[in-house]
Amino acid sequence: MQPSQAAAAFRPKILPLRQQMVVQNDWLKQRLETLLPQLMAREGLDMWIVVAREYNEDPVIMTLLPEPEMAARRRTILVFTRQEDGTVERLTLSRYGMAGFYETGWDPTKEDQLACLARTVRERNPASIGLNWSSTFPFGDGISHHEYQRVAEALGEDVMARTQSAERLCVGWLEWRIPDELVVYPGLIEMGHAIIAEAFSFRVIQPGITTTDDVVWWMRQTMLDLGFKAWFQPTVEIQSHGSHFEDYSKRKPQHRVIMPGDLLHCDMGFTYLGLTTDQQQHGYVLKPGESDAPEGLKAALAAGNRLQDIHMEEMKVGRTGNEVLKAALDRAKAEGITPQIYSHPIGFHGHAAGPTIGLWDQQGGVSGPGDYELFDDTCYSIELNVKHSVPDWDGQEVRIALEEEAVLTDSRMHWLHGRQTQFHLIG
Repeated sequence: MQPSQAAAAFRPKILPLRQQMVVQNDWLKQRLETLLPQLMAREGLDMWIVVAREYNEDPVIMTLLPEPEMAARRRTILVFTRQEDGTVERLTLSRYGMAGFYETGWDPTKEDQLACLARTVRERNPASIGLNWSSTFPFGDGISHHEYQRVAEALGEDVMARTQSAERLCVGWLEWRIPDELVVYPGLIEMGHAIIAEAFSFRVIQPGITTTDDVVWWMRQTMLDLGFKAWFQPTVEIQSHGSHFEDYSKRKPQHRVIMPGDLLHCDMGFTYLGLTTDQQQHGYVLKPGESDAPEGLKAALAAGNRLQDIHMEEMKVGRTGNEVLKAALDRAKAEGITPQIYSHPIGFHGHAAGPTIGLWDQQGGVSGPGDYELFDDTCYSIELNVKHSVPDWDGQEVRIALEEEAVLTDSRMHWLHGRQTQFHLIG
């Protein structure tokens, strides 16, 4: 296949690794100094202790460590203590320092690490201490069983009686985007859109020869060439007249060859500068004599766009994910749409921290993660599908599955870089 035009066009905008470090560390310092004090006050925690061993990292701790840290070396202990003036004292009780981000609070030549933790806690005497355990959010469940036992033994029963789950603090830390991150995020989404647009073009697809796997690996290679990390294997799927979306798992490899008249669907996402994308769009392979997709397919895409509109309108600060899901589905069904909604937060992770808004197999709500509320300055993958009858295909039902990134800010939802309203046309 030909080299990617998208990669060539965007490569000058991709920062060298050292400059990426500068940007991400600047963001981390801002987050530690501005967000963390607000979050600890919001959740009523006087102290937050984060403990992890090398190669068994807490999902939160890697977002707390500055570049170029790549692991919780040996054992990393971070201690955050809320001060009377509203600021947060930040200590690392670890063998290796992180100057400028954390004050070193442990001298290994003079004191055992857990004894140092116990002394540090006693000296500050917090009324409430957060530890990362949770039955609801994996992001708040990062302390291992062994490390919990060691901490409990070191602190003693009287201090452990003051501990509580820090799950909401963990989720809040991960989901809240600072202004500088929100300035940069649309550019990442734009790059994703450019990769998809080229993947669903005649530069990449030769009908009758190119397979869906060819396109998948072209996307994966293009992300790699740009220095992005794919956080899941991309997918490309086909629907066509007489071939339904339910048939995907039954089709033989030779039936993956892309042909004129095929409706294509892709799902891809990557991570850059610590932020993640996740996008689904559609392309149509023109038949000889066609200049556009059939009207029935265009009507199906319009129905998908309408479901996006309804979903976005129902996302309001303070509502839970389950409340958003029910309101959006009820409205869509009242308009004659056959909907499914399974949106999720996005940020440091792909399926990120925050409220779950439906799962494809749980359209009645998701107990636990779906009961968490929406906050301002948080980002989401608006992920959904509609099923729609296509007269041009003898009334065959097609599925339009869409996914685009949006931000909730100033109590309103906005697309980070637009959405698909027309098919990518191939041929």
